[in-house]
Amino acid sequence: MQKKLRQFHKLYKAEREAKAAAIKGLKVHPIVLPIITFLSLAVLSTAVFLLLNGGSPAFKPISSYIVIISNNGHQELVPTREPTIGALLAKINLKLNPGDVVEPSASTPITQDELRVNIYRAVPVEIIDGSQITYTFSAASTPRSIAQQAGITVYPQDYISSRPVANFAVANSVDNQVIIDPATPVYLNLYGTPTNLRTHATTIGQLLSQEDIKLGTGDSVQPGISTPITPDLQIFLIHQGTKIENVQQTIATPITTIQDDSLSFGTSAVRQQGSSGQEVLTYQLNYVNGVEVSQSLIQTVVTQPPVPEIVAEGQAVQIPADKEAVMAEAGISSSDYAYVNYIVSNESGWCPTKVQGDIGYCPGYAPSAYILSEEIGYGLGQATPGEKMASFGSDWETNPVTQLKWATYYANSRYGSWEAAYDHWQAYGNW
Repeated sequence: MQKKLRQFHKLYKAEREAKAAAIKGLKVHPIVLPIITFLSLAVLSTAVFLLLNGGSPAFKPISSYIVIISNNGHQELVPTREPTIGALLAKINLKLNPGDVVEPSASTPITQDELRVNIYRAVPVEIIDGSQITYTFSAASTPRSIAQQAGITVYPQDYISSRPVANFAVANSVDNQVIIDPATPVYLNLYGTPTNLRTHATTIGQLLSQEDIKLGTGDSVQPGISTPITPDLQIFLIHQGTKIENVQQTIATPITTIQDDSLSFGTSAVRQQGSSGQEVLTYQLNYVNGVEVSQSLIQTVVTQPPVPEIVAEGQAVQIPADKEAVMAEAGISSSDYAYVNYIVSNESGWCPTKVQGDIGYCPGYAPSAYILSEEIGYGLGQATPGEKMASFGSDWETNPVTQLKWATYYANSRYGSWEAAYDHWQAYGNW
């Protein structure tokens, strides 16, 4: 430390001499001295910081997390050791009212520093469901989610829209209106297979056209195609002649992903619950000499369309400078910092002496050789066993740079890249 201080005084003296020489060679101008002073102090401060910290910010494990809470637009930084967002909100006595939305969800574990938590406060909403009107409070993102949050059953075929209310006083202080145009339920017997449909068609013929149901040779529909659609109408599609077979199958829930800079990288929020759909496939059975030889698909009817699940994926990356410094020293590309930070934060909380199973504790020394010899994870990336990092440096037990060099090798050799390793961690919760 004494050596560093001597270097500091030497650096300071040289800086003063250089500043004096520069001033002598300049004409006096009102802006010259302030600029020189500012630049000199900036250079000196940077040099001293790097000198006293070995050239980079001093690395330190995460002892507690900083959570960035945005409460209806008001931002606050909160240090915490709570395990989940819900536990943190309870700890600081931040109450949630009916209809409020927390992103990510309250069950999300707090495993990374500067985690962003957004709280959206509910506003009054009027839901018009046909002839029925419901008043509620909601901060949900989509009209369908608002209706579901209010406990109203909505079907995939229902048309749902929303609109802001311009005159709050006239509309009983309602901020938003959700309008549900419900589909009409009908019963369709599809070549002997009973199904339930909902439709906005006005006649049977229009229904067949919308569902892309084509009547083949010998097919008929009862009642006729000009029959008006009424609730719970029974419709029969009949096939004459060749044999047919119906197969019902599930349509997977589609996922719509939104990239969101208001959420931390690696976190997500479901903004609309999705659901799977149903369809009926009709095959014509082909026979030769009384033996079935093949099947031909002649009809596909979607009896219930799937509802897309809307997921917001966090894109905001905020990594402490000391973590970026050790990643850079380990030779990790800056484009991989977000992936590395997420994995290491979840695996060890950036604790180079972390033993698998230890919670909330980061010793300042390497544990005993007996512990390290066991088949348990150790270090930033939880190498199992820890000794496998030895080939990357003799200081592998405590040096985060050495451990990250091993982790990079592991990510590339097992998954092909840090990004692929991150994708695996997101899917399986480990790597």
